[in-house]
Amino acid sequence: MGSWYSIALGCSLVALAGCSTRAGIPSYAVVPDFDLIDQTGAPFDSAAKLNHHVWIADFIYTTCPGPCPRMSSQMHQADQALAGIPGIRLVSFTVDPAHDTPPVLKEYASHFGADPNRWYFLTGPEEKLQFLSKNVFLLGDTGGNLEHSTRFVLIDKDSRVRGYYSTEEADVISRLAADAKLLASR
Repeated sequence: MGSWYSIALGCSLVALAGCSTRAGIPSYAVVPDFDLIDQTGAPFDSAAKLNHHVWIADFIYTTCPGPCPRMSSQMHQADQALAGIPGIRLVSFTVDPAHDTPPVLKEYASHFGADPNRWYFLTGPEEKLQFLSKNVFLLGDTGGNLEHSTRFVLIDKDSRVRGYYSTEEADVISRLAADAKLLASR
């Protein structure tokens, strides 16, 4: 067991070392390019809009009676905290594409003071949104029941998921903004 265990442990440590960066913020996954529709009704090509930008993502729906309005308010606070940092983007994916059409998302975005050139509200096929939540952002199943994660996800300029932030923690915005600023400075 000695040499096999040492080799396995060494490989594990090398693999884990690859998950961290010099910024001290871990790396969890890579977000592939995707196409959806934004709140203006325009096609949204993530490669064109998000590559080489630091961005924050969340999953919400506009008729949510629970955490979504709080999350969108917090996203607005993050936007304000990062206003002086060029290139930061925010992306809110709906988990209710049957209801959350572009006009509905546009009205919801306006309610939260979202700049459509900086904060995107996205809709599209339910299966694509489900795939992104479950398999890309690792936030769980959103299919059919409108239940979804209440975490923010931080993505770096190389489309790597770099952090998860519970929206129920009191210091979530300050921690998220600090990490986003650090990534934006690199």
